[in-house]
Amino acid sequence: MKNIAVVIPKFGLVGGAEQFAEELTGRLSENPAYNFQIFANRWEAGGHPFTFHRIPIISFPKFLTTISFARFVHRRLRRADFSLIHTHDRIVAADIYTLHGVPHRYWVNHVRRKRMSLFDHATAWVEKELVYQGGCKKFIAVSKLTKEIFLGQYAVDTKRVEVIHPGVNLSRYENKDKNRIRHDVRQKWQIGNDDFAVIFASMNFEIKGLDHIIHSLAKLRAQGKKVKLIVAGKGNVKKYQKIARKAQMADNIVFTGVLPADQLVNLYLSGDIYMMLSEFDTFGMVVPEAMAAGLPVIISGRVGAKDLVREGENGFVVETPSDHDYLASRVEFLLDEPRRKTMSVAARKMAADNSWEKTTDRYREIYTEILATGK
Repeated sequence: MKNIAVVIPKFGLVGGAEQFAEELTGRLSENPAYNFQIFANRWEAGGHPFTFHRIPIISFPKFLTTISFARFVHRRLRRADFSLIHTHDRIVAADIYTLHGVPHRYWVNHVRRKRMSLFDHATAWVEKELVYQGGCKKFIAVSKLTKEIFLGQYAVDTKRVEVIHPGVNLSRYENKDKNRIRHDVRQKWQIGNDDFAVIFASMNFEIKGLDHIIHSLAKLRAQGKKVKLIVAGKGNVKKYQKIARKAQMADNIVFTGVLPADQLVNLYLSGDIYMMLSEFDTFGMVVPEAMAAGLPVIISGRVGAKDLVREGENGFVVETPSDHDYLASRVEFLLDEPRRKTMSVAARKMAADNSWEKTTDRYREIYTEILATGK
């Protein structure tokens, strides 16, 4: 049996990387030849038969946060003989490093547009140690965008960097009565069955471009188009209600608040298209999730999930979200029902091509390849 260590500060808790690590490890553990041990500071066991090891984190002073976790986990890993170490976060050594984010220095300087703090320098140092001294055999980027930025920051052999998209759980969409769900959800939120419903779901309205979506849809409303916007998630609702009033869209927007996963799936199934104009997303799981419900998507060029978008076939990638006239024209293109239905089929097919089963199969191949070479 192969002993495999999986490292992440929070396992199975709220967050893209945390959920990804749990889903992937759970699926990989179906192979009886693998014995998984999880090294984390906090976790949600979720009924998995894993052995969990609590790794302490020194969070004060803040700059010790990343360094302490990396050092403590390194000491624990050296006490046992692991055939493979798979990390989902910055530590000093591993065989596989899944890049859920971009290099930390790039994130601070180019995404947050801030100066590096002591915490940032410490985090970037740990990351650099892992990349150049950590013995990584494979760096797995969640998107081409992530890979390009990573290679732009680090001089690493491109053969060691691979793109594997996060998988979408198609079972959540199977055996669903879409017509009934569409009727029930729209009735709940007082949306007409004939209204064109745009879905937006995010836990951060500010950086996901909600203002641009409101302004672009307002242009269509001014032309007499029956367009509604359903906003799910968490954000400054009052701020965007004010923006909607100024844009004369207030009566055409519904804010649902945060929805449980099953209700969010039903919301997708009740809509017509999905829009998200993020300033930056290494991937953006909401995109394939919306596609799995048959929604054509309109997203910004700074969303890693643009890998899944085929222009005019299952959605559109918009490079300038502030160009509201162009945005409105893309939405208007999708108002045509026969055209939208064709794109809906293509969206569902793309989601099926990026299922968790296929993601797991590719990781399984990489595990087999690394294990065959030995430590």
